[in-house]
Amino acid sequence: MIRRPVAWTVAVVLLVEAVGIALLNWFLGVVVDRQEMSLAGLDPDMMSASSKAAGVVLGLYLVLCALAALLVAVRDRSPAGLWRVLLIGAAVVHGLLGALTVGLLGWPAFGYLMVVFGLIVLTLMTYDGSGGPADARPATGGPTPDEGTARGEGIPGAAERQAPAGRRSPLLRRPQLGDAHAQFAQQPADQRQ
Repeated sequence: MIRRPVAWTVAVVLLVEAVGIALLNWFLGVVVDRQEMSLAGLDPDMMSASSKAAGVVLGLYLVLCALAALLVAVRDRSPAGLWRVLLIGAAVVHGLLGALTVGLLGWPAFGYLMVVFGLIVLTLMTYDGSGGPADARPATGGPTPDEGTARGEGIPGAAERQAPAGRRSPLLRRPQLGDAHAQFAQQPADQRQ
């Protein structure tokens, strides 16, 4: 299967990104501090500290996203809860950054971000809710959960709503095109409006 190698790849790429972004922001903070640069009268020490803090926060966020992808690869199951939210957030961030980098950094940076975006989305989409193939039938040869639900099996009170043999219950059948017209025609003339 392609699922596990993609999840491993996402974990490694996000971990490398986390280290790269943390180091880049730390380097920018050091440069601002040593050059005593100021932007629109802002304090250089504040700019340096905020750049370093942003690097640490973004790095930790990407490390958590890499951990989520690593858990997906190790467990071979779909991410759930907070881990799924982290991976969706990473995909959104990469998509937005890809759109912004076209004009600022050029097409190679855009291509890289879109590849990472695609890998994250592929990791999220290749797993179904159960962790197995979506079209697998139970070993007993019975209906799949979707088929059983469509017939009302496993739904409380469904047995009472079942129609006699040969006739479908109006609660379980799909509405037809002429149903509204037929209901209107069956009403007494004084109730029609």
